[in-house]
Amino acid sequence: MAMRTGSAKMRRLFAFGAAAVAVLVVLSGCASLPESSAPQALGTINREPTSEGPPPPIAGRDPDLLLRDFMLATADPTNRHLAARQYMTPSAAAHWNDAAGITIVEKPDTLRESRSGDKATYRVRARKVGELSADGAYRATADPLENKIEMTKVNGEWRIDELPDGVVMDSIAFGKMYRRYVLYFVDPTGGSVVPDLRWISVPKVQLTQRLLAMLGEGTQPALAPVLRNELAAPVALRGPITKANGDPDEVGVGLGGVKIDFAGASNLSPHDRELLAAQVVLTLAGADILGPYMLLADGKPLDERFASSGWSVADVQQFSPATIGRNQVGLHALRGGALVRVEENNGVITPTPGYFGAVNNLLSAAMSPDGQFVAAVADAGRPAPEQPRTLMVGTYGGNAIPVAEGGTITRPSWNVDGTAAWAVIDGERVIRVVNDRTTGTVSQQDVDTSELTSAASGSAFRPPITELRISRTGVRAALIADGKVYVAVVVSKPGGGYALTSPLPVGVDSSTAAVSVSWFGSDMLLIAREGNVDPVSTVSLDGSGGITRTSRNLTAPVRQVSASPEHQYAADSRAVLELTSNPDGGEPYWREVPGLGANAVPVLPG
Repeated sequence: MAMRTGSAKMRRLFAFGAAAVAVLVVLSGCASLPESSAPQALGTINREPTSEGPPPPIAGRDPDLLLRDFMLATADPTNRHLAARQYMTPSAAAHWNDAAGITIVEKPDTLRESRSGDKATYRVRARKVGELSADGAYRATADPLENKIEMTKVNGEWRIDELPDGVVMDSIAFGKMYRRYVLYFVDPTGGSVVPDLRWISVPKVQLTQRLLAMLGEGTQPALAPVLRNELAAPVALRGPITKANGDPDEVGVGLGGVKIDFAGASNLSPHDRELLAAQVVLTLAGADILGPYMLLADGKPLDERFASSGWSVADVQQFSPATIGRNQVGLHALRGGALVRVEENNGVITPTPGYFGAVNNLLSAAMSPDGQFVAAVADAGRPAPEQPRTLMVGTYGGNAIPVAEGGTITRPSWNVDGTAAWAVIDGERVIRVVNDRTTGTVSQQDVDTSELTSAASGSAFRPPITELRISRTGVRAALIADGKVYVAVVVSKPGGGYALTSPLPVGVDSSTAAVSVSWFGSDMLLIAREGNVDPVSTVSLDGSGGITRTSRNLTAPVRQVSASPEHQYAADSRAVLELTSNPDGGEPYWREVPGLGANAVPVLPG
């Protein structure tokens, strides 16, 4: 029987890993994953993919049992799923495209539709949780999946004859076979590197080569207009990658470091050489590939300072998003409509000097990363039909000026260098308030958001936008629109201005509306939701690895969350609380920040 090619849906192969298939009943009935598996975070199991693979098909196997064996075999990606192709007819094995992508599902049900003579049909239904593109980029989804698999007899043995292209894998198998890695590329200013998350399944001995090859291939398409890559033509890998002493075996496994030579790198400026080193060192170190990192440019040291000792993470730490994202100004809060400072050592609360600490009508606020500037939303007290909200921008300890009005204005958010504060007016109009530190002037720019809702984006993004937070690298923005969380890319437009593009849904596994979001590190979000069931959670910026945070001591509803790499805060119905580790090693808990009261909200830089 010939392969079907005209389906309107992407054709995918339903493939279970060994851990998933072990819980399936015989396929003539139906089966689903145990409920206890649902909370497991994708990628938290760091195990090597098996290279042994399952045995060849068992002779005389009934079609339902053979299909179960086939699902075991497809968990092994070795040699383009060679083990799985043994279960297909020659035609199906020749035409099946396992590189069409990977779909991750949970709670699959497998039903036998029919069986007569030498033909059998099975239908597989499941809920998608994510999709993996060929470059390892993850996209969260909650769409249903339904696939049909046709089987026939070949020389008296059952074989799969028709099946969708691509691999569909259970989430448990995905967590065991794949691991999330972070590639780093250079931000538009050349001042830091930016994470680009990828999921791959590769033995540790091949990991160094694979990650460097992925760096050379560049960013995901959505980030290509924004980020730079120092490991791009004319710079390329030169010669074999070895241990620091030149040994070509077991590179990246255990101790011994890594030696890498880059052709064309000798033509880079000293700063660009540092950025190349930052990309490589932070990418490899994040994958547990240990240094020292001996980096060469056309056979000579990339930097003479590290010719003998090699590079380390400390040598490129100044470019790390973790370093840039550190809170330099401490905890502040809005209490009684005024901006106050919470002293770190003694918890003393004092009003900030100047305008923002003297008023009593502020509803939300944000501080620039260096703490020198403040943007806040004030209740203007104007009766309808006048606009009731005003966006104020000014210096910390000084005066402020009104820059925008609206029926609603979101909590402001500053970019990484403190030159612009972002906000959303009336749920749809995104603005940048540009602060020229040289002249002291403030201007307003509209941000192009047309791509967020365009059909070409492939997103279900729909206003109103009730939250917008710029990442600490300035390259991404987290948004809440119609209660759903998205991560968009911040793109500088030719001729001036900015746009928000490529909205990626995250946190899609929850049906409860999101009310607040904050960047927790460079690649993680902290989310607050309505209700008292799992009100606070974290999720990776690609939508993977959602984890429910403890609700211990929280009193719903949670109104706002604010986070930095060091601290996480939530404002619930009675207080501002900080997520605190249990000194006894037990479950973390939320601890009240004393003295702020029921209507206060935390304020952190960014």
